[in-house]
Amino acid sequence: YETMIVLVNLDAARTVRVGAGVWIKELLTMTGASGGLILALLVAGGGLAAYLLDRHRDIPLRTRYFVGLVGESVVYAVLVALLVSSAVGALFAAVPPSEGALWTRVALSIGAGIYEELVFRVLLVGGLALLFRALMESPVQAHVLAALLGAALFSGVHYVGPLGDPFALPSFTFRFLFGLALNALFLGRGFGVAAWTHALYDVMVVTGLLG
Repeated sequence: YETMIVLVNLDAARTVRVGAGVWIKELLTMTGASGGLILALLVAGGGLAAYLLDRHRDIPLRTRYFVGLVGESVVYAVLVALLVSSAVGALFAAVPPSEGALWTRVALSIGAGIYEELVFRVLLVGGLALLFRALMESPVQAHVLAALLGAALFSGVHYVGPLGDPFALPSFTFRFLFGLALNALFLGRGFGVAAWTHALYDVMVVTGLLG
């Protein structure tokens, strides 16, 4: 994503970025260093820490694990497209596709799968789930409430600020249901599946693979 977004912005009249990625880097810039550099160091450090913590478990890295993850995410991406698009289509007119050059939209699709899932699923929904589990007796009810509230916030934030979209009920409903599906995947299957599902769904949409 980072390489593609630099390339598509070389000749762009207006710089495009995934909003969630900009938020993360601006927050990290408050340390006084480059947000991109700090993020890269955090990712590298996190990967090293995960390896050191789990190396005693002697879990082999196998290609089939990665292939299985991507394959599972492809299935979820198609199912989400069918269910969410059908639900919104039954209530409203079709939501218009995003505009812009193909490679720009592909780059933004990949970035959304990474940064939006990190912000809205890991930090927001994960944090809400921990909070509600501490306040409620039923873990299931806590997760349902976290998923619903997280989906509403995920959808609503797309209309906030000078670069936000004009509010429209069809697009809000679509984003709410899409966010709800991703929240369920995150809580049930983890960050990796949710991130790949989001990215693959977006790529399928912008390339016309889903019609």
